[in-house]
Amino acid sequence: MTGFGKSVEQLPSKKITIELKSLNSKSLDLNARIPSSYREKELGMRKTIASALVRGKVDFSLYIEATAEETSTVINKAVVKQYMRQLRDIEPEAKDVELLKMVIRMPDALKTEREEIDEKEFEVIEKALLHAIKELNEYRLEEGKVLEQDFLLRVQNISNILNSIIEIDDERMASVKERLRTALDTLKEKVDENRFEQELIYYLEKFDITEEKVRLANHLDYFSKSLHSEDSNGKKLGFITQEIGREINTIGSKSNYAPMQQLVVQMKDELEKIKEQLLNVL
Repeated sequence: MTGFGKSVEQLPSKKITIELKSLNSKSLDLNARIPSSYREKELGMRKTIASALVRGKVDFSLYIEATAEETSTVINKAVVKQYMRQLRDIEPEAKDVELLKMVIRMPDALKTEREEIDEKEFEVIEKALLHAIKELNEYRLEEGKVLEQDFLLRVQNISNILNSIIEIDDERMASVKERLRTALDTLKEKVDENRFEQELIYYLEKFDITEEKVRLANHLDYFSKSLHSEDSNGKKLGFITQEIGREINTIGSKSNYAPMQQLVVQMKDELEKIKEQLLNVL
């Protein structure tokens, strides 16, 4: 599911900002951007995010901004002096200021001292991460409420179409019988009535959709009930959707009646909309 969470913490000399962004994905795909000095803590932060978010293409960003007069980058004096001497040998008349501008851009003129992780500072980072996760999940929850209403609407639409199918089923069976009788009449052969009744029963059984109608209604009801589960149930809803599709397809293949096939197409359209939105469900 999509979502966004952000947390900002201000320390005496640093500003810590954490951002989390989640897009739809069938599994967890976590991309982390953090300062190199915190790489040893990356695995733990990844586990925290994974256990809380479960699924989604997640971008995690940690920004550390110095707000006081301190820096871990210093001038490598010995290297700078050596560069200056070499440049004076090449161009004795050059001004020191000009040479210094050149030297400062040369390799190893600056060096960054590796900072040890301050555990108290990292506790603040962990707190900020949990806050960003909470904010993202609240965003997801609001989206989930909208999706729930859409799912219930689609399921109700399929149920209404199923009722229309039930209403025309007797008409369909009468049409099937009439077509069989007409086909036999065109052969202009005497038909044994008993044999005709046996064949008719055989074909009507093949076209009977009573079981499919009952199972489809049960699957729709189960889908609606599963929406209110407290657990993460996206995969479960996906399985139920597959069963709904199977029953709809079987009704379509057995219908042999244009008005009913048109209704089946409408049900498939509603089901496809459900499948598209299920990608947003954990």
